[in-house]
Amino acid sequence: MERYKSNGGENVNAAYDRTGDDPPCYDETSFSGTNSNGLSNGEHRAVRPSVVSAFGHDTLDRVPNIDFYRNAGSVSGHRAVRPSLQELHDVFQKQNGGISVPDTVEDDGEGSEGTPSDDLESAVPIDTNKGAVKFGWIKGVLVRCMLNIWGVMLFIRLSWVFGQAGWGLGIVVILLSCVVTTITGLSMSAICTNGVVRGGGAYYLISRSLGPEFGGSIGLIFAFANAVAVAMYVVGFAETVVDLLKENSALMVDELNDIRIVGCITVVLLLAISVAGMEWEAKAQIILLIVLLVAIVNVFVGTFIPATKDKKSKGFFNYNSEIFLENFPPNFQDKESFFSVFSIFFPAATGILAGANISGDLKDAQAAIPKGTLLAILITGVTYLAVALCVSASVVRDATGNINDTITMGPVCEGPAVAACNLGYNFSSCAVTDCKFGSMNNFQVMTMVSGFGPLITAGTFSATLSSALASLVSAPKVFQALCKDNIYKVLHFFAKGHGKNNEPIRGYVLTFVISVAFILIGDLNVIAPIISNFFLASYALINFSCFHASYAKSPGWRPAYKFYNMWLSLLGALLCCAVMFVINWWAALLTYGIEILLYLYVTVKKPDVNWGSSTQAVTFVSAVNNTLSLSRIEDHVKNFRPQMLVLTGSARTRPALLDLANSFSKNYGLCLTCEVFVGPRSEVLQEMNAGMEKNQLWLNKKKRKAFYAAVACDSFREGAESLLQAAGLGRLKPNTLMIGFKRDWRTTDAEAVQSYVGVLHDAFDFEYGTVVLRMGQGLDMTHIVEAEVEMLKAAQEQETLEKEMTPNGGKGKGLFRKSRKSSKQVLTTRVSVCAPPSPQVAVMNERLVEASTRFQKKQPKGTIDVWWLFDDGGLTLLLPYILTTRKKWKDCKLRIFIAGQPGRSELDKQEMKSLLDKFRINCSDINVIDDIHVKPSSDSWKTFEDMIEPFRLHEDSKETAWAEAMKKEYPWKITDEELDTFEEKTNLQVRLNELLQENSRSANLIIVSMPIARKESVSDYLYMAWLDVLTRSLPPTLLIRGNHKSVLTFYS
Repeated sequence: MERYKSNGGENVNAAYDRTGDDPPCYDETSFSGTNSNGLSNGEHRAVRPSVVSAFGHDTLDRVPNIDFYRNAGSVSGHRAVRPSLQELHDVFQKQNGGISVPDTVEDDGEGSEGTPSDDLESAVPIDTNKGAVKFGWIKGVLVRCMLNIWGVMLFIRLSWVFGQAGWGLGIVVILLSCVVTTITGLSMSAICTNGVVRGGGAYYLISRSLGPEFGGSIGLIFAFANAVAVAMYVVGFAETVVDLLKENSALMVDELNDIRIVGCITVVLLLAISVAGMEWEAKAQIILLIVLLVAIVNVFVGTFIPATKDKKSKGFFNYNSEIFLENFPPNFQDKESFFSVFSIFFPAATGILAGANISGDLKDAQAAIPKGTLLAILITGVTYLAVALCVSASVVRDATGNINDTITMGPVCEGPAVAACNLGYNFSSCAVTDCKFGSMNNFQVMTMVSGFGPLITAGTFSATLSSALASLVSAPKVFQALCKDNIYKVLHFFAKGHGKNNEPIRGYVLTFVISVAFILIGDLNVIAPIISNFFLASYALINFSCFHASYAKSPGWRPAYKFYNMWLSLLGALLCCAVMFVINWWAALLTYGIEILLYLYVTVKKPDVNWGSSTQAVTFVSAVNNTLSLSRIEDHVKNFRPQMLVLTGSARTRPALLDLANSFSKNYGLCLTCEVFVGPRSEVLQEMNAGMEKNQLWLNKKKRKAFYAAVACDSFREGAESLLQAAGLGRLKPNTLMIGFKRDWRTTDAEAVQSYVGVLHDAFDFEYGTVVLRMGQGLDMTHIVEAEVEMLKAAQEQETLEKEMTPNGGKGKGLFRKSRKSSKQVLTTRVSVCAPPSPQVAVMNERLVEASTRFQKKQPKGTIDVWWLFDDGGLTLLLPYILTTRKKWKDCKLRIFIAGQPGRSELDKQEMKSLLDKFRINCSDINVIDDIHVKPSSDSWKTFEDMIEPFRLHEDSKETAWAEAMKKEYPWKITDEELDTFEEKTNLQVRLNELLQENSRSANLIIVSMPIARKESVSDYLYMAWLDVLTRSLPPTLLIRGNHKSVLTFYS
């Protein structure tokens, strides 16, 4: 098959890396490398005979099956592979009388552990977790969320909240907290029912919705927040224990050190439960839940037990309407306000992610998380309200605790303690002195109200320990998921799991170290608001993820849970952000600062992951809308910018051409690097499809702001014509063709020359600006690229063979290390196939490589010589000006050369200077060439004649009949008549080269107005001779011809 690499000009070489482009062969059971069906290294396709389908005949087609839709990055187990379109459309092979097709993919078990593609989505949970403990929605989500939400707030601070805010605003506090958590729960329900949910909880949901930048930043601080939360809950437990020791005069050292000792011992016990496995941890949570429920019931029971005199003196009088009405209005004291009270209560509601955080350990996370989380919010919200209202109806705000502060019935009760007065107690002294009892002053009100006080202490223990245990489990699970995605490469050590449940033992140890470090501080009042803000930031992003996915209107956004609203989710995100500032403004700013820094870090690192995030969907929608908006705006000369269509062939083969084109478009214009595959479509189509993504990835890797496009056609000219007509979208359409000069025009066949010149004619026909680049060493590096690919293959095969020949994957030691001599056979074989070039060729290759990187480097001080001979609309002047605005070319000055008439050089120079001033284009010098009409020297003309001699017809020296016959046989040859007709134009090109040699030999870049050949008048070979002789033996030269529409203006 004859194949061109979008000639782009230069000599045609086979320049394509054929790795992985072999056609499908059904005899093989495994493939190495990437094959046409998209299988990566190490995947094996088991061949199974075709089946008689539901349609009653033998067919390669398969009926719809869930196994076809499994993640392509599966690291273990089986996934089904449907026949490709090419297999059904092009290939028909019979084996043993029947049709066969690869049916499944079986991974080799090695996987790509640690690579970004090895994310949590890749895991197939069926085979990898045999025997693993999985939880349902009650034990896995409902119980955990309720235990985390029912914290010490329920027993210690709830009465104080309602004492300060009154039960009127107190209900608002609870309902507002429930509104925030409920909206977050609805958003989370929508997200987690929009596909299979793997381990990672909040991190997984956010990262798969908004992308690795948001997910990676919030995942790290969320895992850290859970780790520190362990310390917070354990210190709360330790403080309660130390209070009991203090009451019984049993302190070990002192209060602070006792808190540290009890806290460390507690964390060790909790760690032991966690490491023992999720099953033991779940059993511990059930026991703690039972204790907590008994404690809550104990509070309700206590409100019905008649109050003793001691309890009455402390403010408890059983249910009383007067007390209930007196406790309705707020009574903020000690500079408290609604927002300060709300900020104290809200952290109690931040346990709604406890179930989602162990999403990888749930039987059906999609069903369990919505049901368990929302029901937990409802139950805990009702419980908080019920307990608070019971206390508000039975306990007064202030009490002295003195059983002798009674009054005889009779006088009218007035003042702040009317309800207690009517019940026979005088607590009016609390208005002027600080009292220690009542809902405003005593944090142990629940113990007093309850039927059996020690149960409240047990409930407090249960609340703190269950929350600590949940956080101790959540932090490593979320952290492990983050590390598995390899977003932060230095943390990948913690991705490894152990046991049937893939337990993150390393993560447990890290969480233990962090929690112990903060326990040793002993006082967590400063860091507590930061942790609350970390949790709220996660809630805000979950809500925003739901809104963003809905706003993008991606067809892939199809949550099974329908009870959500995108605007409600946005409101939830804004509420979370507002609450962050309500709780603590500096902690909110610190949280945002940390998140932004992590976001920027991940953005700069650009992890190689693609999760189909809503960010991608919104980017696409925005691009479409902007393109449509642009199409409604008429072009204006002030906004003209070169949109380059560059015929480079494969993106790697002509780097100099691509680099210079990229300098013209940079980040501000369109640049298409194009390739034409020449040959029968059936032969080149597969190769073209295989190279599309590979070339675009190379462009992205090399930070070239360009798009790759390719076409398959029977001829190079047809392919280029298709690109010239169809490339682009709306106003984002190329307007300038850039191509390399065809150096081998004298040695290649006539058809190739006609095709090349035809592309230039087509560009003029379609009104493209045209740019031709010529460099002395050439542009085409195809043979060098192919040699690099071959050497890379050899190195990879050598490494593979070494691993196979060496025990333990190449880690053998001492006497047990295998010899590596045999592995050199691979490299020897490769080198023998690609023999080293001769010294002369090696020098040429070295010069070519050096020239190919010329435009990647900062250009030395020098000039860009612009020979603006013909007015083409200004493109010949605009392109070099654009170059001077780039950093790499900033030290290069423009020199302008124009043609002038003898005797008026100074006038022509002044006119050009005036024009450039109006265009606001600076130049270092303007040169008027007034002897351009002089005939070239005889040596130069002899060189030109020798150049065209093999392509001349010389019909004047032959008989008429013979001459006519030769014209018909060789219509592409240069006739004597043609040379006579275009003698002056030919002289001009030869003379221009002499002037260029004389004036611009030391320029960094030369830009010359490109001559135009009139169609069907100038032969292709004569036109190529013009271009060749014009640019011969010069520094890098650009021939430019605009489409003769103005691209410069001096109007504002």
